[in-house]
Amino acid sequence: MQEIILDVENVSKSFPGVKALDHVSFDLRKGEVHALVGENGAGKSTLMKILSGVHQPDEGVIRFKGREVHFHDSTQARDAGIGIIYQELNLIPHLSVAANIFIGREPLTRLFTLNEKKMNEDAVAILGRLNIRIDPTITLNRLPISKQQMVEIAKSLSFDSEVLIMDEPTSALTESEIDELFTVIHTLRDRGVGIIYISHRLEELKHIVDRISIFRDGRSVSTDTYSAITMDTIVNRMVGRTLEQKFPARHNVPTEEKILEVRGITRKGVLHDISFDLYRGEILGFAGLMGAGRSELARAIFGADPIDAGTVAMNGKNLTSLSPSESIRAGIAYLSENRKQEGLAVRMKVAENVSMANVAGVSSRMGVISRRRELQACQRYVDELAIRTPSLTQVVNNLSGGNQQKVVVAKWLFCNSKILIFDEPTRGIDVGTKFAIYELIERLAREGVGVIMISSELPEILGMTDRVLVLHEGSLEATLVTKNTTQEEILNFAAGLGGKAERPLNGQSRPVEESTQP
Repeated sequence: MQEIILDVENVSKSFPGVKALDHVSFDLRKGEVHALVGENGAGKSTLMKILSGVHQPDEGVIRFKGREVHFHDSTQARDAGIGIIYQELNLIPHLSVAANIFIGREPLTRLFTLNEKKMNEDAVAILGRLNIRIDPTITLNRLPISKQQMVEIAKSLSFDSEVLIMDEPTSALTESEIDELFTVIHTLRDRGVGIIYISHRLEELKHIVDRISIFRDGRSVSTDTYSAITMDTIVNRMVGRTLEQKFPARHNVPTEEKILEVRGITRKGVLHDISFDLYRGEILGFAGLMGAGRSELARAIFGADPIDAGTVAMNGKNLTSLSPSESIRAGIAYLSENRKQEGLAVRMKVAENVSMANVAGVSSRMGVISRRRELQACQRYVDELAIRTPSLTQVVNNLSGGNQQKVVVAKWLFCNSKILIFDEPTRGIDVGTKFAIYELIERLAREGVGVIMISSELPEILGMTDRVLVLHEGSLEATLVTKNTTQEEILNFAAGLGGKAERPLNGQSRPVEESTQP
């Protein structure tokens, strides 16, 4: 049996109104990948922040390499040999790769000036240990997110980390980029690095994981060898119940009424003459590889990004060139894939976030915000969406990722939006909360809302949508009836390889677009 390098025993941690960890135990062996899974709010992130020195435990013992440790900040943990890579990378975009790896520790010449040559050479050496070839002089923001993640890993290894914590490392990666990351993880494991791997993508664990620990409601439920446990058991232990299906049953049939008409949307170098319709009660998917233009198309419709040509009309009314605030008033909502930066005011309260896009709905005739109305409105959606928060005045940043996503949804529901654009709605969300989001999207469609759903997960597209637009390098390659297509066909179009033409809607009379654009 491999040597235990990190041992957590009966650790507890509380925040105001929340018992985040309740006497949890966990251990990591040298040279293993140990998955830590659980629903949002299960305590995973709190434990990782304790191990990396961000928080200190209220009680319990942490042993690193056999010695009891007390980290008072992240620097102490990092210097001891525990590195962490967060879902939101901790890098500086306008600096070079080498400068990011050695920031604050840059090698100097005898004259105490920056020794850029040595810094670049050392960066190449560290990246070489991971079998990664990246130009150390290139500015970080010129790299895709997958390469930036490799730089983050290299930065951690430059501190001789013996334990590496990875928090949702694949959430923004394509399939090929995930394979590249897994190759690096195998390299690290072979070199004896212990890896704690946190992910809500349970299907990917089989490729890299040695053991798996499951948390629920701040408690450690079980630890097993991964090969000895089934996926059904993992899900059951995570959520405390059996999920009979991944997606809710679709009872809704879209109407023949067009709610949104998009014609010839063009933005030089980004989008190329894209046209489509959205019907009332329809869930329309946007699929494509990273960089295909899915989010850019959504942002153009919402008015967040400019266009060079084309029109957008809602219920026959021209909305072209509207600003986001005007789009909101017209009834269009956009739930960004980056909820923390673009969907929430994370340092504000839950109630304030829910009401911020519809202040008029909680204001008096004199235009003064009524806190009573605000709390009443917020309570309605907290109950309806089962948002787990100790109070309506809790700061949003203290909520789990899944509950933050629900707050964003509550904000747009309070606006009575008629078109909802969900951009990666389940990214970083656990399997139980995913199903709740799916049920909400299905309910919205059933109530006549037009839904656009952007997702990098093709099973999600196939399980939730009525039709799917497939984009490739900013162009619309195909419009497919979801129930008549396959994952392989979507991938062929997404890669620009073409595929089969769109098939009729099994007797439905409403028109659909052509499968390809000229």
